[in-house]
Amino acid sequence: MAEPTMQLDEFDLRILSALQQDARQTNQALADKVGLSPTPCLRRVRRLERDGVIAAYRCEVNRKALGLGLTIFVTVKVARHQDRDAEHFVQTVTRWPEVVSCHLVSGDMDFLMEVVAPDMEAYERFILKRLLKIEGVKDLRSNFAMRTYKTRGTLPLPTGH
Repeated sequence: MAEPTMQLDEFDLRILSALQQDARQTNQALADKVGLSPTPCLRRVRRLERDGVIAAYRCEVNRKALGLGLTIFVTVKVARHQDRDAEHFVQTVTRWPEVVSCHLVSGDMDFLMEVVAPDMEAYERFILKRLLKIEGVKDLRSNFAMRTYKTRGTLPLPTGH
């Protein structure tokens, strides 16, 4: 595992671990879990936020509860992945709410996206009316998640030395 960009001590790691499990807990509850008093705990959380270690706090929404029954992993090849086609592709798809994640990847294809849709008809519209309309898209392949076992993973934190 690569070294973190800033030095994190055991308390920082405990804070990060606890916040990955429940970011809504009170500072008092967090301080109790990590073995600090509330003021130093809050000071550390603020420093982790300021230094970019804590990037954001989010609400995770149940996809099925919103009627988003399909999760599709789409690989895309663009005509010239180092030119304006790739840049235009990224700027376009990262604005679409259906695109949950987008990664530049190695291998036969250029990009891997995670896409959600309510059903096959909606996904078909997404492909035909949006994705294939992007200039430079040369090829795409879809892989449908048949069952999902894990979507919200916590990051592995460095262990003490």
